[in-house]
Amino acid sequence: MSRILRLTLLLLLVSCGGKHSAPRNLDNACSIVDQRPKYLAAMQRAERNWGVPVHIQMATIYQESKFIGNARTPQRFALGIIPTGRQSSAFGYSQALDGTWEDYRRATRRYGARRNKITDATDFMGWYMDRSEKKLGISKWDATSQYLAYHEGQTGYSRGSHLQKGWLMRVAAEVGARAEMYQLQLIACDKL
Repeated sequence: MSRILRLTLLLLLVSCGGKHSAPRNLDNACSIVDQRPKYLAAMQRAERNWGVPVHIQMATIYQESKFIGNARTPQRFALGIIPTGRQSSAFGYSQALDGTWEDYRRATRRYGARRNKITDATDFMGWYMDRSEKKLGISKWDATSQYLAYHEGQTGYSRGSHLQKGWLMRVAAEVGARAEMYQLQLIACDKL
């Protein structure tokens, strides 16, 4: 392979990964917001608008998309080779489903909102978690329970669907632990 062709391929790969790629060191909240100051500004705006703390939003985004703006659920395959579509319509930083995203856009009159835009994704999370507090009585500071309602939907959470899913209970506990870790880190680097 010629040098020019290799260089062209390398440049193409680098240019494709830039806009929606994850920041480095996702275990360090200070590193994330230093690399992507827009993330912190978006989360702070959502916190002002909806009352959901930055560290709760960060832990949820980590679990849902690992901070990849165009994240999608995996493809499903028939017979192991024929693509049959995605596992769900979840997309973007928040992994919001099509129907829930449309509910958000109508309720907030943000018809131009996009799931792969951090400001819109964090506003969506704030709106959804605010509704979970109002409908289900879940504190906006309770990352574990907020995540369960986020993952299962408010109706599913109220029915207790999460209680039969040991794997989901473990994941939600991890989200809670990550939120606490992010909070302490953000306090230490004076970002909260």
